[in-house]
Amino acid sequence: MILQIFTIIAPVIFIAALGYIWEKRKMPFDTNVISYLCSYIGAPCLMLNTLLHNKVDLSVVARIVLAAILLVIIMGAIGWALAKVLKLPPRVYAPALMFPNSGNMGMPLCLFAFGPTGLAFAVTFFATMAGLQFSVGASIASGKFALRGLFTNPVIIAIVFAGILMAMDATLPEWAFNILALLGNIMIPLMLLSLGTSLAKLQVASFGRSIGFSVLRLAGGFVVGMGIAYVLGLDGAARGSVIIQSTMPIAVFTYMFALRFDNRPEEVAAMVFISTILSFLTLPFLMAFVLSL
Repeated sequence: MILQIFTIIAPVIFIAALGYIWEKRKMPFDTNVISYLCSYIGAPCLMLNTLLHNKVDLSVVARIVLAAILLVIIMGAIGWALAKVLKLPPRVYAPALMFPNSGNMGMPLCLFAFGPTGLAFAVTFFATMAGLQFSVGASIASGKFALRGLFTNPVIIAIVFAGILMAMDATLPEWAFNILALLGNIMIPLMLLSLGTSLAKLQVASFGRSIGFSVLRLAGGFVVGMGIAYVLGLDGAARGSVIIQSTMPIAVFTYMFALRFDNRPEEVAAMVFISTILSFLTLPFLMAFVLSL
């Protein structure tokens, strides 16, 4: 079991550390370009290739989408209520609990733990979460209502397209699968490298209550994720993937929005950094749990 867990988490930690060192050595790395490549090319190609190749049950995919939505709602309500009780601005602290880092960290962990099927569920969760973060999350951070990002997300479109093909019992030619595989395979290593470079760039100026919110993101996400998986009747790789994704640290994009709209970016940076470091320490226990289910 120990060797199996190490095999799963070692690539994630190693490649993220490589990105961290790369940034600290001031090597060129255009985060914006990488983000667009992953969002508009890598992720939808990975989604299509994984869903169509593995013939994932669409009813399970639908429940994974619902799981991501429920996680955002429940953790958002907890974050909003806690911020109000502590007399803190909810726009700063609620998104930190709502949006886990399901892309940079969650997807590779699900891939190494459950193979291509786990990756399909992880990408579905990530796509839903990304759509919500760039719509609901952006609305909270800016104070302006905007849902356009939810319906223009390339991965959501890819899921719909894959669903249509699967419902029609149609498929793609082998050359198309080869293209999707090549483009989709850029996703995992680039996102892990981006995680490392992003952590190296964070300007952490405050810890204090950031530690408490970081622990709540991980522990609360774990408990809520387990509850959601149970209520939705998920099992196997689907249940494990939801729990892993729900327990990930605070998404780096939460800091990006805080910086953009001047919502205490130093504190958000501290929460992202602390929750990520804590998640590296707790990953062996998390993986041991989901592998024992």
